[in-house]
Amino acid sequence: MYDIIPSMNIFNTDIAELIKLVGYFGMFAIVFAESGVFFGFFLPGGSMIFTAGLLASQGLFNIYWLVFLLGLAAVLGDSTGYWFGAKVGPKILKKEDSIFFNKKYVERTEEFYKKYGRMTVIIGRFVPIVRTFAPILAGVGKMNYRKFLFYNVIGAFLWAVGLALLGFYLGVSVPGIEKYIFPIIILIVVLSVLPIIFNLIFKKRA
Repeated sequence: MYDIIPSMNIFNTDIAELIKLVGYFGMFAIVFAESGVFFGFFLPGGSMIFTAGLLASQGLFNIYWLVFLLGLAAVLGDSTGYWFGAKVGPKILKKEDSIFFNKKYVERTEEFYKKYGRMTVIIGRFVPIVRTFAPILAGVGKMNYRKFLFYNVIGAFLWAVGLALLGFYLGVSVPGIEKYIFPIIILIVVLSVLPIIFNLIFKKRA
């Protein structure tokens, strides 16, 4: 039944086919890496989670297992990023730019911390690049881990669990939603980068 979902090519990758291929374990690994492993910033976490929820509504995945595993991956990924930042982050952040690292990513995340403080751990979940580097910089800055974990769990629930459930309930409730999935994915991507665009605009004006 899930074959009715059309191809969703983002960065020359069919997201739906990728999800079918990697399954639960692969999605867990992708969300884990994007949430706190500094070279995971390029992974399609948000769009993948939403699409996985939609596929669950078509019977491909069990929605309960899906939200549990994705939520767990998001929490563990951020926690790993935090401890990575606390232990070796300062050395890594001094490295020269490479294919997996760019100092602009760190600067962008630091700007979010200046603006939103600890809430960056939650808000940053919805912003590409920032969601990868926010826990690392929290570790570098020695944020109290209990407080970090509190924000981490809330952010993981809103992002990983929330997007999956949104995809699931849209798939169940809206007839023919598969016809509009590509525009929805594009909308998610656009909304996620708007904070960065606005931040750059206001920064140039200032």
